[in-house]
Amino acid sequence: MGLSANMVSSLGAIGTVVSVLYFYPRGQFVVGTLVTLFFILFDLLDGTMARLSESGSSTWGALLDSTLDRVSDASILAGVMLYLVDRNDVLVSVVVIALVAGGLVSYIKARAESLDIACEGGIAERTERLIVALLSIALAGFHVPFSLAIGMWLLAIASVYTCLERLRIVFIATRKA
Repeated sequence: MGLSANMVSSLGAIGTVVSVLYFYPRGQFVVGTLVTLFFILFDLLDGTMARLSESGSSTWGALLDSTLDRVSDASILAGVMLYLVDRNDVLVSVVVIALVAGGLVSYIKARAESLDIACEGGIAERTERLIVALLSIALAGFHVPFSLAIGMWLLAIASVYTCLERLRIVFIATRKA
């Protein structure tokens, strides 16, 4: 089709950001999650496309992909946060913690790897965070009681735990060096 892996990454991220910032603040959680899932699937394709292409994967493509992943992930929680802010919901602070900690999970790993320290700890990798967030958002769209609160609390706690676990791994690794 003439699309590069970087174009697929970009389309997926743009689609995710636009869909969550359109649907979630309006409380349209089910359709918003379905549209978002469609665009998140692009993330599964871009790496495979890069590996199968004639030029192969590139350092720029890897950086672009991971950056766009952070943008997509943050936009999902930002869309929910806009919905909650509009309703003066106290859950906003939990979503902020989940948003910040989720970004730190990836940052700590990347920073550790830049120091040649393997950092594969914690329970809230990107996939797990996406599953919890999107499932709880979709269930809230189906009016399952407390699903959004439970999901956001679980996301915040698991992300903070993962940050602390990864910091512990790096601390131990640097003590040995």
